[in-house]
Amino acid sequence: MRTIIEPFRIKMTEPIHIISREARIKKLKQAHYNVFLLDAIDCAIDLLTDSGTGAMSAQQWAAIMLGDESYAGSQSWKKFEKTVKKITGIKHIFPTHQGRAAEGLLAMSRIKPGDVIPNNSHFDTTRANIEFAGANAINLLCQEGHDPRLDAPFKGNMDIDKLKECILHHGVENIPFVMLTITNNTGGGQPVSLANIRAVKAVLSQYRIPLVLDACRFAENAYFISQREQGYQDKTLLSIAQEIFSFVDAATMSLKKDGLANIGGFFICRNDEWAEDFKNLLILREGFPTYGGLAGRDLEAISVGLMEALEIDYQVYRHASVEYLTQKLDKKNIPVIKPSGGHAVFIDAKAFMPHIPPLHYPGIALINALYIEGGIRAVELGTVMFGRMNSTGEQHPSDLELVRLAFPRRVYTQSHFDYIIEVIEKVWEMRDSYSGLKITKQPAMLRHFSCHFQYLT
Repeated sequence: MRTIIEPFRIKMTEPIHIISREARIKKLKQAHYNVFLLDAIDCAIDLLTDSGTGAMSAQQWAAIMLGDESYAGSQSWKKFEKTVKKITGIKHIFPTHQGRAAEGLLAMSRIKPGDVIPNNSHFDTTRANIEFAGANAINLLCQEGHDPRLDAPFKGNMDIDKLKECILHHGVENIPFVMLTITNNTGGGQPVSLANIRAVKAVLSQYRIPLVLDACRFAENAYFISQREQGYQDKTLLSIAQEIFSFVDAATMSLKKDGLANIGGFFICRNDEWAEDFKNLLILREGFPTYGGLAGRDLEAISVGLMEALEIDYQVYRHASVEYLTQKLDKKNIPVIKPSGGHAVFIDAKAFMPHIPPLHYPGIALINALYIEGGIRAVELGTVMFGRMNSTGEQHPSDLELVRLAFPRRVYTQSHFDYIIEVIEKVWEMRDSYSGLKITKQPAMLRHFSCHFQYLT
């Protein structure tokens, strides 16, 4: 096969500010060894997140100039509504300023203390909004998803047997809805099959429990289905996405992912009562329901970006880039989650630094090493982000200790990926020299964003 090239030309460039290793050590110390607290300009390659960090297309920038900034019922809103309905077929559509706002308002309107919300795997803000409302967020990931090295096509699936057990154990009256996250970010960016979505819906229909989709990366998930699930090879990504949404009662989405925009989110639902409750909270917290905290120009850019995310050439290129890095690291025996995720490469920090126990945060040690050695900023998806405290304050580690290299859409090129490989290989060779850390300051929730660390030795 010929080389898969980027399906775009670069029209504008932004200089990368590269500081010395000594300066990076100093900056990291000033940031209390938490890369979230670094200045972006001091990060040569910024893979902290793919959320809102991508490059918009010429068509999106052109659409921005058409932004109708009317307070209510703007033409930009009409375009946004039409696009979302085309993809999802869902009646009620509410824009929000980003995905966690949709999650927060959904939790406020539908959850009571003591409820249980099952998911294949809750991501950080989803779990935090659920727990802030007094509910228990439960992960029901399939067995294959717990094995980082297993090469299985749909490791993001929900375990159907565990779902049935969860419903029987906690009771239908305590489960206001069940969520599915596509792709499964917490578990390594792994996709969920349509067969699994169909099976989850079948179980929930027996108990009349609504299904809510966390649709942040719905287009990437649709691409995986087209490549890996029997019977979908000849279908368009749009038709696959439409089938995915046909099974759900509601959905939240950060449009900073597969909306290919720098800001935005939505909540959509079929139920009139849900829509009325959400609308009233939206007006209170975000803005009028036809703009929901966004400018008209943002709605225009999102309307274009949602359809661009469903273009096969774009998805082929994006997945080829992630696959390229995964394969290169795997050939060097560097432990990565297999198969490749949709938006990121996930390193198994527990296997990378086995001398550092989970409660000394091997993921944080690894991301700090990547920054020191190469100016690469990544993020930990392990005990700092997903660990739990029991009633006595004892900390329990996460099942997985991962480091995520999340790739902004249409930003970095082949030479950047080769540089990343070189830096990771250097850290791999020096891995025994890195020590664990302890937390010296942390908030009650979402501690990974702002906590302080200190090296143990």
